[in-house]
Amino acid sequence: MAISAAGGRGTSVDGVTRLLVVVPDESDPPARLGDWLREAGMELDERHLGTGDVLPADLGGFDGLVVLGGAQSALDDETTSPELVGVRSLLKQALEADLPTLAICLAAQLLADVGGGAVRRGVDGPEVGATLVAKRDAADADPVFGPLPLSPDVIQWHHDEIAELPTGATLLASNPFYANQAFRVGRHVYALQFHIETTPERVRQWAADDPVGVAAAPHDVETICLRSDAAHADVREAWQPFTARFADLVRAHASRAA
Repeated sequence: MAISAAGGRGTSVDGVTRLLVVVPDESDPPARLGDWLREAGMELDERHLGTGDVLPADLGGFDGLVVLGGAQSALDDETTSPELVGVRSLLKQALEADLPTLAICLAAQLLADVGGGAVRRGVDGPEVGATLVAKRDAADADPVFGPLPLSPDVIQWHHDEIAELPTGATLLASNPFYANQAFRVGRHVYALQFHIETTPERVRQWAADDPVGVAAAPHDVETICLRSDAAHADVREAWQPFTARFADLVRAHASRAA
């Protein structure tokens, strides 16, 4: 369902909670995350940049922002990935407004970059496949992260790393491979270096398209895919309720802003 950015209205007007969902690349669609958000009562305005959708100039009319990953790099300049210029602008606006935001993988790196952090090529190489992250102590008091298991299952697929968190960020999850796995800026802006939205089929496609990432992994391609297949039920168990809590955060923020 597409909604005109110019004509969009927020919750305060008609009781509908609207999220702008930015898909920088068709390799990482909202998939299960989109389903979970809709089930939690969110109305999604998806903008698929790889198919020619245009981003709004600002976040007026939206109660929250979700930005997915993609094959691009946060290190790309405007010539290499011109479509990321508008994405960076919206993420910066969300930071400045403390608008409820969920940034995943590439988007988390872009958020770190525009927020004063740093991104670099991963010093220990790509991180791919099913793994665990561990909540940090600060996550226990977080309304969205707090109820998660101590070490929730996630899907990783990234070549770059968040080397420095953005200014004022609170680290919420880490793992031994790359420390900055999840963080919050302000009260409402969340970033995940990992993926929660994938399907087994999507991970198999990533494995087929990324021989460099697969070669860097400790397992062969079929083992990576089988481990991912098995993890997806656990990812759902942990992260679908997380998504519902994020939706609650969006609604509460919109109500206060009304």
